Amino acid sequence: MKSKQDNRSLYFIAIIPDEPLRSELTVLKKWVFEEFGSKAALRSPPHITLQMPFKWIPEKEEILEKSLEILASSFSNFEVLLCNFNCFKPRVIYVDVEKNEKLAVLRKKVMSLSRKEWKLDLPKDLRGFNPHVTIGFRDLKKSQFYKLWNQLKDKPFQAIFDVESIILLKHNGKTWDVYKRFLLGNVKPDLQ
Repeated sequence: MKSKQDNRSLYFIAIIPDEPLRSELTVLKKWVFEEFGSKAALRSPPHITLQMPFKWIPEKEEILEKSLEILASSFSNFEVLLCNFNCFKPRVIYVDVEKNEKLAVLRKKVMSLSRKEWKLDLPKDLRGFNPHVTIGFRDLKKSQFYKLWNQLKDKPFQAIFDVESIILLKHNGKTWDVYKRFLLGNVKPDLQ
């Protein structure tokens, strides 16, 4: 029996820091690629994941957009502090995010949308929410992981940024593109 062709696209939901922090984090990802051979993190902009990648029918993107717009408009902007480096041994190295109640609530609301409104069949997250900005993962070999981790584990990193939007990203077949930005409720768009 022939299976139906999967005409769904891949999406995920995240927070992306504004410039110049976004470029600073991208430079870190490029350094990890050049020095340690891990390029997987370069396939997406620096981000904090709110909803892991999921498949969706492109013709029904309006459903995602409307619910994310409603959620964003009901949420106030807030600050996030990036603080030092951390890891998930033996493959992932990231810039850590300081514990943040508003971020946790936003993630919880996105997950609720995913399950209740979009009816996504999501596995139970056994690790809990550990927000971070990945700079090396998946294709980072174990030997390179430990070399990189030894260079970064005691190195300080600190940055703060305003979260003003929720981002819907879409996979183009090779990399992740920002598909749509949903401004949080108390942010006024630029009138230029």
